[in-house]
Amino acid sequence: MNKYLKTAHLSALEITNGGIIYLLPDILIKVCTLIPLIFLWRVVMSSGAEVGMSLGQMLTYTYVSALLADMLVVKTTASGWLSDGVLLKLYGRPLPVLGQLAAQTAGGWAPMLLLFSLPMAAAAPLFGVSLIPASLLFFISLPLCVTLGFAVDFLFACLSLKLKNRTWLLGCIRMAITAIFSGTVIPIRLLPFGMDRVMKYQPFASLGGAPLSIFAGVADVGETLALQVIWNLILWPAALLVWKKSQEGMVSYGG
Repeated sequence: MNKYLKTAHLSALEITNGGIIYLLPDILIKVCTLIPLIFLWRVVMSSGAEVGMSLGQMLTYTYVSALLADMLVVKTTASGWLSDGVLLKLYGRPLPVLGQLAAQTAGGWAPMLLLFSLPMAAAAPLFGVSLIPASLLFFISLPLCVTLGFAVDFLFACLSLKLKNRTWLLGCIRMAITAIFSGTVIPIRLLPFGMDRVMKYQPFASLGGAPLSIFAGVADVGETLALQVIWNLILWPAALLVWKKSQEGMVSYGG
């Protein structure tokens, strides 16, 4: 475990190696996206729009989604396996590759959590947003979301191994799918034509949308946790099996 913690620590240091000032543009973008969105939801819902959530629940959902964005839809550096030679570098170290990817990714979350999420969480009362979870089972749902996110990411990485030079296209498709179907941008329950009753059973809904719905108090907690566990049990064996088979087709820098 110490080796993985050290890997995570090095990953966090790598991001801040040039100084915190280089992270300010990303932080400002996040702040300048979140605050207008909060006021936008206030205007929309104050006009009488019915979205199946109260104003307080919607603001909490949106705010927490921004604070925990990196954890709600996991993206590792495996997507750069071809152009950056990431995976070949990891194979030269005495640790499992997937474990290293997970540790690197988790370590990379730390700077933004400390410099953006923590200050904005402290500022939440200024915007009239409650950050008290409706259910403490949120703290079980969030780890399930993260573990499932790694499984989904590894499956996409395996698909990119098959597609080789089409990784950019796959990345765009992946961003669109996760944005729509994970519930992190648009809550699942806001989908029209009764789609929410069907879409909540697909695996992407067990990513960010699941813990956010529990936090805001708009989910059937038991059903949501059960779906997260089921999808973890299905996708993790699939990810490990596909990863094992995909390694034989791995190349990097043309070699």
